[in-house]
Amino acid sequence: MACRLTGSAGLQSGLPVGWLVPVLMPLAWQPDGEAGPSPAPPPVVAPPSSQRTEPPGMPPSFTSPPVAPRPRPLGSLLGDALRRRGARRLVSGLVAVMAVAGVGVLAFPVATDLYGQRLQDELQAEYAQPAAVAAYVERRVPVGDGLTMMRIPKLDVEVLVVEGTTTEALRAGAGHYVGSPLPGELGNLAIAGHRTTYDRPLHRMDELGPGDVVELETPFAVHTYRAVPGVEGRGNPWVVSPTDLSVLEPEPGRSTLTLTTCHPKGSARQRLVMRFELVSSEPLPAPA
Repeated sequence: MACRLTGSAGLQSGLPVGWLVPVLMPLAWQPDGEAGPSPAPPPVVAPPSSQRTEPPGMPPSFTSPPVAPRPRPLGSLLGDALRRRGARRLVSGLVAVMAVAGVGVLAFPVATDLYGQRLQDELQAEYAQPAAVAAYVERRVPVGDGLTMMRIPKLDVEVLVVEGTTTEALRAGAGHYVGSPLPGELGNLAIAGHRTTYDRPLHRMDELGPGDVVELETPFAVHTYRAVPGVEGRGNPWVVSPTDLSVLEPEPGRSTLTLTTCHPKGSARQRLVMRFELVSSEPLPAPA
């Protein structure tokens, strides 16, 4: 029995079907793996947006408006920077520099204190020599040499005051203003002292008040000065600018002592000033 393709055009025309078999068989069947390439389907091209139509009942499509980017937090930016090549090495270098600077800031006062103490030992050894006594009598003590021993009992301070207030001279801790009177003399004797470096003899000067005393010992006498209650309506001590030299002016007919130091502690922005008045002078045995 011959197989027939039902429902084809050849059946309707009344032509015999056998002659179509050799023609249709190659098209209808090929062994597995031998089928020829199927023609590629035609590409689907979307119509331009201007020609698109939405289905009935559907809302029109839309595009969201552009959104401005948010600023990135500082932590995120730093994190990206640290991940870059060489950034960690740079940060490590900066940390090392800051550490060295911090150690230097902390070590500087200690180093100056040690230097000041060593210099004081040398100056005091020279101060007891006959040549130093003669220079004092003749009023020709060189700048930087010892002039008088200063003691502040309340602050437990004892320091040899040198002549002069230059930077080099004040490395001894305290210096006598050139041109001001010597201890025990009439006028306003003035002494400047460090507050945070070079053995800082006036570090706690702000703790002094009216009635506290300062002793100045020369080769010939011990002169005692007592803090006055106030000066020209101001408290004692008081604060002035670094250029206010009026604090060095004498008070007519009085023997006074003025101490000056930097203010506030660790800064040279201002000066802390304190005024004392001579209350006694006790002679010492004549130097040998």
